[in-house]
Amino acid sequence: MAIELKKPSRRQLLVAGGIAGGGLLLGVAVSGPSRRGLADKLAAEDGERFVTTWLKISPDNIVTVYVPHSDMGQGPITALAMMAAEELEADWSLVRAEQAPAEKAFANEALGNRFLDGDAVPPMLKGVTAATWTKVAQFMNLQVTGGSMAVRYTGHHGMRVTGAAAKDMMVKAAAARWGVSPAQCTAAMSMVKGPNGQSATYGELAADAADYSPSAAPKLKAKKDYTIVGTARPRFDIPAKVDGSAMYGVDARPEGLLYAAVHLAPVFGSTVAAYDASEILTRRGVKQVVDFPGGVAVIADNYWRAKEAALALDVTFDTKGNEAISSETIFAGHDAALDAGKSDKDFETGNAPRAFEGATRVVEASYRVPYLAHACMEPMNCTIWIRDGKADVWLGVQDPLGARARIAEIAGLDFDNVTLHPMLLGGGFGRRIPIRAGFFDFPSEIDFAAIIAKEVAAPVKLIYTREDDIQHDAYRIASTSRLRAALDDKGMPLAWENRYVHKDEPGEAPHIPYNVPNQSIRFVEIDNPVPRGPWRSVAHTQHTFFNESFVDELAHEAGQDPFEYRRAMLKDQPRHLAVLELAAEKAGWGRPLPAGHAHGIAIQQSFGSIVAEVAEISIVEPGEVKVHRVTAAVDCGEVIHPDTAAQQVESAIIYGLTAALFGEISIEGGAVAQSNFTDYEMLKLADTPEIAVHFIESGAPLGGLGEPGTPPISAAVANAVFSLTGQRIRQLPLKNHKLSPASGQFARAAD
Repeated sequence: MAIELKKPSRRQLLVAGGIAGGGLLLGVAVSGPSRRGLADKLAAEDGERFVTTWLKISPDNIVTVYVPHSDMGQGPITALAMMAAEELEADWSLVRAEQAPAEKAFANEALGNRFLDGDAVPPMLKGVTAATWTKVAQFMNLQVTGGSMAVRYTGHHGMRVTGAAAKDMMVKAAAARWGVSPAQCTAAMSMVKGPNGQSATYGELAADAADYSPSAAPKLKAKKDYTIVGTARPRFDIPAKVDGSAMYGVDARPEGLLYAAVHLAPVFGSTVAAYDASEILTRRGVKQVVDFPGGVAVIADNYWRAKEAALALDVTFDTKGNEAISSETIFAGHDAALDAGKSDKDFETGNAPRAFEGATRVVEASYRVPYLAHACMEPMNCTIWIRDGKADVWLGVQDPLGARARIAEIAGLDFDNVTLHPMLLGGGFGRRIPIRAGFFDFPSEIDFAAIIAKEVAAPVKLIYTREDDIQHDAYRIASTSRLRAALDDKGMPLAWENRYVHKDEPGEAPHIPYNVPNQSIRFVEIDNPVPRGPWRSVAHTQHTFFNESFVDELAHEAGQDPFEYRRAMLKDQPRHLAVLELAAEKAGWGRPLPAGHAHGIAIQQSFGSIVAEVAEISIVEPGEVKVHRVTAAVDCGEVIHPDTAAQQVESAIIYGLTAALFGEISIEGGAVAQSNFTDYEMLKLADTPEIAVHFIESGAPLGGLGEPGTPPISAAVANAVFSLTGQRIRQLPLKNHKLSPASGQFARAAD
């Protein structure tokens, strides 16, 4: 059975672009039933009322916050509930939080503020804008978790506003009940008090409050008045994860469950030519065999039997000639495209060609990074039960509404006849986003599960082996960057030139924060069948390694300290400068280190946050890099949950360290050479460095935290390697380089 991957229509593209516009709807739709009414039907029990789309209040005064984001371990449920509760003036002990259902009533229009700040919309137009974006979000089935958007968009433009609007509705309901002005009433600790000693709990007022229309632009609290945000509240998700009761996608066990394992084509772009299932079908527990694009599935009564049968299945694939592709041919293609001299504009300012003509010195270097897999700890899985024209789906995914729509499309069912039960995710990092324009452009395990479920008269769970996952991912793209800089007589850059392969998201990732008057940044594109997809911090991981390593090269060429060199170029960027200086100060930059140790530094702004990191490393036998300590300084504007914020930066650093030290997906014969954690190594707990995270609350617009800690670490470590050994790392991972612990403090000796 073939899957037709349709390009988005012009209308869909226009609507998708419209999501960028921002706005918020609190319980009111452009037309048709109230969203609050729909929410009541979907998630309210007797006596409970949705006061706004995201807030449900029960008669016993319990406030439940419905969060339109998935939990991958990053803690959005608690942080977003804190933001709503703060503005609601709720008693935190009475607040609960859940992931929102995969229903259109809970589509997340607040993500529209990703591209247009809600404050840019005139107040008199916010209601209209809100209604428009709600319809857009519902049309696009928008419920995405990724891009570090939860707190900075849903939190700021969604939860804060919905909490403040709900508080106002409570006050109005109380004032009407008591026959007084709302200005005479105050709300605090989930209760409204009146001017003459009256009081009523939110639970008592909820039914009356739900009759009011929530404001699209309520007044928000000043930071000085916060009592919940900025404090380290216990996370809602931790107890269940500790006692084992938390349910992940792989834990779904509907009655009568069968299991599917797959035999996938190793060479990318292949199709099934033939297979012989006669012997397989005689095996104990094997029920049937189903083919799909690029592979064949075996369905059995337990996973072990399905997996062993799938491995033994004799399948012939048509490789379409893609077996000739390798990492060498791919990188040769990069070089050929760059050598051709034709490129597309990314960013231009000043007159770089003229600056190079008059330069005292020109420094140039070429950098390269490989493909990377996501390596989520929970294997890819999807459980579907199709019967009587309807489907139930159990799935941990980064876009539940999008996945529901995708499964409906593949299974040939109406959207309303598919029920998706959102589960926890054992890691995502961009891997668990269903196909949508701009991301995955190939059939995934979700598609395959839907095809298989159509053919099986029982609930069926598809599970990827670790080998399936490593060898059939949507990879962070391999890239090459050629950099040149023209220096003046003091060694400072007059011009910056970058020619790189593949323009990826976000678009600003290749740009530099430094004061260089003449810049020319351009890119080339090449095609190959290796699937590509979003990876934690997306293009920032490649370009921060390229740019921040090259800045270190320029500092060395100028005979200057890498930290001081950056300081000089950031004098007009006060936020960057403050972050850089804090990281250096906390790391003890310039102070003596233990013998055989060295520091490296790097900085990057991504997803609205600025992060500088200093890595302290040594070289241990047999020439391996040992990272002892990482010091991070972060300006994310404002810290919502201090513990979770620090944990997110720590996690991002560890994820980036794994990539810098070991991460490499290499292509041989059109297929991935690596297969499991034996040859796609992860950073182990014993080798994880001490990590210190320091925050600057600058008052800037909220930035993300799930991803910005990843980009600087590879450059910081590589720059420390140069400081210690004199060996410049221009290609990752570090495991591929022979390093000598005896080569000395090269940069310091040079100074």
